[in-house]
Amino acid sequence: MELKSTEYAIDSSGVATIWLSRPHRMNAWTGRLHTEYRHLLRKAEDDAKVRAIVVTGRGKGFCVGGDAEALSGHSERGSYDSGTSTDIAKPGYGVAPQFDASFAYHFGLSKPVIAAINGPAAGIGLALACFADVRFAVPGIKLTTAHGKLNLPAEYGLSWLLPRIVGLGRANDWLLTSRVVFSEEALEVGLINDLFAFDDLLPRTYAYVHKMIETVSPNSLRQSRWQIYRDLHRDVAAAVEDSEALLEAMMREADYKEGVQAFLEKRLPQWPSLSEE
Repeated sequence: MELKSTEYAIDSSGVATIWLSRPHRMNAWTGRLHTEYRHLLRKAEDDAKVRAIVVTGRGKGFCVGGDAEALSGHSERGSYDSGTSTDIAKPGYGVAPQFDASFAYHFGLSKPVIAAINGPAAGIGLALACFADVRFAVPGIKLTTAHGKLNLPAEYGLSWLLPRIVGLGRANDWLLTSRVVFSEEALEVGLINDLFAFDDLLPRTYAYVHKMIETVSPNSLRQSRWQIYRDLHRDVAAAVEDSEALLEAMMREADYKEGVQAFLEKRLPQWPSLSEE
């Protein structure tokens, strides 16, 4: 696929970066951008060399929500048009029925997604950030659900995500008022994991991700992600039973033996599963 609204690169350690690349529009969301984004997620998911995915924006914005021209078009038509085709890529589908929907597909990915929020995030842009596993941001940037001021519902699962991330009371405040929240407040309530200066955001994000993939096995990352998001949909007994079954299965893997040996020898593990892929 020709990339017109995104950029993609993989470093030597296996970290893929997806840039939302419409800086002249503060990376406002369009059907084209959504199509390319899902295509790139599928590409990263299918690439055995990729261990983790970083999502960020070009320029001074992360994603300021739906493009104004697209919003105007919806208004003129009197209906919503996603701008995507029926054959759009479906990364993360097939893992659990609860994940087989737009943006919820992030939960079905086998690789962690880290958002480097380099500028304002609004509406669908905030939803995109919330579907990441870990979120880093720049001080002083604005975040908002935005929908209420446009007579829209909370977008793409934000009404499900925000209460689970920041708690029901704060989520109600943000969703019912559509007020602007600065990244400092978002850090205080747990939406943002840490704040870094603009020029330090990507280097610090990459340092975090490289540490993660150096010390944690590929299958542990994969299974831990799926446990986290499956467990949000089931009772604690089912979560415990699943973890026990995984424990028994994963202790038979070569990566478990290597992890134990590396721990005893006080060195970084060399995961056998990576040489098999």
